[in-house]
Amino acid sequence: MFEAPSIIFAAAGLAVFAAALLPKLLRNAPLSMPMVFLAAGMLAFSFIPELPDPDPLQYGEFTTHLTEICVIISLMGAGLALDRPVGRRTWSTTWRMLGVAMPICIIALTLLGLWALGLGLGAALLVAAALAPTDPVLASEVQVGEPADDEDETERGEDEIRFGLTSEAGLNDGLAFPFVYLAIAISLFGPAPSEWFVPWFFTDVLWRIGMGLLVGWLAGKALSRLFFSARDSVRLSNHSEGFVALAATFLAYGMTEMLEGYGFIAVFVCAVTIRAAERTHGFHRVMHSYVEQLERLMTVVILVLLGGAIAGACSPALAGRRSWWRWRSCCSSVRSQAGSAWPGARPVRGNGLPLPFSASAASARCTTSRTRSAKVTSTPKQRNCGRSSAWWWQCPSCCTGPPLLPS
Repeated sequence: MFEAPSIIFAAAGLAVFAAALLPKLLRNAPLSMPMVFLAAGMLAFSFIPELPDPDPLQYGEFTTHLTEICVIISLMGAGLALDRPVGRRTWSTTWRMLGVAMPICIIALTLLGLWALGLGLGAALLVAAALAPTDPVLASEVQVGEPADDEDETERGEDEIRFGLTSEAGLNDGLAFPFVYLAIAISLFGPAPSEWFVPWFFTDVLWRIGMGLLVGWLAGKALSRLFFSARDSVRLSNHSEGFVALAATFLAYGMTEMLEGYGFIAVFVCAVTIRAAERTHGFHRVMHSYVEQLERLMTVVILVLLGGAIAGACSPALAGRRSWWRWRSCCSSVRSQAGSAWPGARPVRGNGLPLPFSASAASARCTTSRTRSAKVTSTPKQRNCGRSSAWWWQCPSCCTGPPLLPS
């Protein structure tokens, strides 16, 4: 009677209705929709044993692409919603947040990781690069509203704070990637800039950012002509089909990634370019409405699954009898794409990342490291358990305690 597929269908229907009602019900409440769905996922997966275990580590590739799609859809919606044309003065708040506030946050979080958490430089920088950007999905409730479709509404302008959060969230995820690659480079080669600066600066900064900007602008220009300037029989703006915004999202992202650029930047630039072609056209509101609804649905799915994953990690029964809050050590290898970006690279012992980006989970060896002092020159004691794992909290029970990496 109560089989897993029927329970999932019923829960999905309730979640979709809740996604439509909660933004209105919680408008004046000290709660947000993500908080409610995260808690709902934790409760559902804790008390309904028929539901499968949504372990993001077991389904790593699916989890990566699902969250990736949600982010790029959100970036397309953010770009379409901005009424203000791009300019040095009109976007001055955005440039200050990206050029001043974001680097300061990364530096401060890196120092905090070094001094308070005892992480190595590469690990601390990686954590800082992950935490510094504003999330364009979870920050959607404090962003600008729908695109304006008349001159009077455009001239009234947007709230400066909401505009700054929206425009900054559209670019900061892509601009945080160079710091992620910098953390990987430091972990591979050590902190000496002479070992990694040239390939990092020209590949991960200039080339990847340049490709994101160029491909996004070209895709936006081509699609805006198809939307607004083509002959009537193929002019998509005459048909009010909002799902073409999804086609623009995937096209800009896929083309940029094929050229080793930052697809997040390309999607946002593509959306802003499309919006600039016909700033007050009603088709922008059609596309934005479709993207916003799709983003909300995907956010609900991801948050419920995340709540289930948290419940599974905290419950020994749901987590396959894993121990309660057992700390495990990590592997010092980095993911395969880092190896391709840095040919001939070798891991630096004692300076690995706390969350390993391993080239192969099957070949990753679990090690427990202890250092007698916080100095880089100290010699770590290592104990190889002979097991394989992709993440340090999944290592077998012979590993005890979190790794203490030298700073």
